[in-house]
Amino acid sequence: MVKVLILFLLLIAGVVLGPMLAGHQGYVLIQTDNWNIETSVTGLAVILILALIVILLVEWLLRRLLRTGVRTRGWFMGRKRHRARKQTSAALMKMVEGDHRQVEKLLSRNADHAEQPVANYLLAAEAAQQRGDEIRANQHLERATELAGNDPLPVEITRVRLQLARNEDHAARHGVDRLLEVAPRHPEVLRLAEQAYVRTGAWGPLLDILPAMEKSQVADEAHRLALQQEAWLGLMNQAMADQGSAGLKQWWHNQSRKTRQETTLQVEMANHLIVCDDHETAQQIVLDGLKHRYDERLVLLMPRLKTGDPEKLEKVLRQQIKQQGATPLLHSTLGQLLMKHGEWEQASDVFREALKQRPDAFDYAWLADTLDRQHKPEEAAEMRREGLLLTLKNTP
Repeated sequence: MVKVLILFLLLIAGVVLGPMLAGHQGYVLIQTDNWNIETSVTGLAVILILALIVILLVEWLLRRLLRTGVRTRGWFMGRKRHRARKQTSAALMKMVEGDHRQVEKLLSRNADHAEQPVANYLLAAEAAQQRGDEIRANQHLERATELAGNDPLPVEITRVRLQLARNEDHAARHGVDRLLEVAPRHPEVLRLAEQAYVRTGAWGPLLDILPAMEKSQVADEAHRLALQQEAWLGLMNQAMADQGSAGLKQWWHNQSRKTRQETTLQVEMANHLIVCDDHETAQQIVLDGLKHRYDERLVLLMPRLKTGDPEKLEKVLRQQIKQQGATPLLHSTLGQLLMKHGEWEQASDVFREALKQRPDAFDYAWLADTLDRQHKPEEAAEMRREGLLLTLKNTP
């Protein structure tokens, strides 16, 4: 710009000084309807130079005025940003103290000038929700939505969190479904999805997110296993409520072989089938489970089974006694089955074996019943007395 100005001045100087030195200044006529302006070339050049100088002075003055306005505005904006930063720091301390009213007040007062306005409004919304002010929470959330622009994920996560806090479970489930489409492995999205699915009984979707929870290391393995079992139990309840025993068997058939070999699932399935009075299928599940893995929970189900083929259960129990050893549970369970068939003497023998290893009030009672059937009232009375003493001893 300076170079252009210098060149322009040199050009004007040449135009002015040239004719003067040559003695010829020339003649210039500017004529309008009402005015006639006559001057020399030198005079016109001087007028142009003066006009240029005036324009430059006006431009310099305007620039100074505008710069002063910008500086003033910048000073006010900087002051507001400093205040917002100070209030945000104070709000964090109040958050640690649990003073949600002050947290909301400090975060929202100059939130538009904070370093992260969206974060300020979202935290203010959660603070308002903590103290039960849903109207203020919604206002802060809407303002955060306006400022979020192309990054709505934090806003939507906060929205779902607030919905869960208000027990708007189905709305929260709808929200996490949309969030999982955008961020399927986001740890906080998965945590919120877990809560929403458990509350709404969405057991299928809950099972679907378990692999993502494992990859994102959300919760520990024990917690994920508990969620898996809860989902299975929920699906069983739904199948039983919809179609009874037929629904349960169809659901069981649709599961993978690995799933059907889960002992916890086998126990719950057999329990549900017993409730549905389908003892034959329940017995088959118990026997299949014991073939793959010994588990006391399966053994405990045996006395509840009412089938036309109890010999299978007795055979399996005797095999387990050989494999696992003469445990009190196996002897006690075998004794209960023998009682159902009226084999009182054999039943009393296995109950005695169980009691040799550990005293149990129920085994004393069952042994007394078998002795009554064998017409041994004195010994039966003695067993009942032992059982009663044991019960009184164990009662606080």
